[in-house]
Amino acid sequence: MNRTLRKLFSNAASLLGIILLIFFIVIAVFAPVLAPPLSDDPYQIPRMSWDVNPQPPGFPMSDNIRDMYEYIGKEVKYDKALCGTAQGGYDIFYGLIWGTRTAFKIGIITVFAAMLIGLFTGSIAAYFGKWLDEILMRITDIFLSFPFLVAAMVLTTILGRGLDKVMIALIAFGWMGYARVIRGSILSAKEETYVMAAKALGVRDGKIIWRHLLPNTIFPVLIQASMNIGTMVVTAATLSFLGVGAPMGYADWGQMVSFARNWIIGAPGHAGQYWYTVFYPGIFIILFVLAWNLIGDTLRDILDPRLRGEL
Repeated sequence: MNRTLRKLFSNAASLLGIILLIFFIVIAVFAPVLAPPLSDDPYQIPRMSWDVNPQPPGFPMSDNIRDMYEYIGKEVKYDKALCGTAQGGYDIFYGLIWGTRTAFKIGIITVFAAMLIGLFTGSIAAYFGKWLDEILMRITDIFLSFPFLVAAMVLTTILGRGLDKVMIALIAFGWMGYARVIRGSILSAKEETYVMAAKALGVRDGKIIWRHLLPNTIFPVLIQASMNIGTMVVTAATLSFLGVGAPMGYADWGQMVSFARNWIIGAPGHAGQYWYTVFYPGIFIILFVLAWNLIGDTLRDILDPRLRGEL
């Protein structure tokens, strides 16, 4: 563990990834301070005006919006859109800050749940083999035959719009890679001497898998999981951009980009006039995914014996 941590912090790429990840963690933890909620649901992006057109950074909150919040008893602790407003007057800065929590929620929960399903399926198939392995792997192949984004979009549409539906769809079509990786690792490890000795001593199959096989074969899965967090966030953002993800006004980076779809080019004769509508959410998505990819790449270099020259 100490060796792994030293290499993580001594590698320039992983250090950049760690710094970016800490940056987003700080934003997520201090979101209520950085962008105080103006409604009972903190993930609902407040509006700074009723104007359809986006407004530039520093745009002040309109008087009628302020009066509305004061009328419902909400204290307005900031009155300027630091990053401008998106279509419909939604505050981009607020969407970025609370969207960071959304990104962590989507990435961590979906990857963790999909990894558990994949670990269970792949380890059972590899350890017991024969007809059980054949059935589980054919089910895995069926799920793998569906294009990931298309399948997630169709399932989300069937279940209904909402972040929880998006997460269910991502989990349903995101576990197969983990199952195949852990199956391959356990197929190699189950013939090792320590596994044979455990069987000879009468250790239960479940205990052999949990106590002996998984601790020695899970590292490739963990590396894959760290790199898939960014993939899940991008896919969820894509679904929101396509209109089947987060509900309208929800703090989600994909929806922030969706608000900018009609304004990316700019007004006639003023190309790039509304650059801020797509730049800020776009750069947050890029940096968040980059952080996890850099850390995942370094973990792979550290934990893979073939890349260390040990095999």
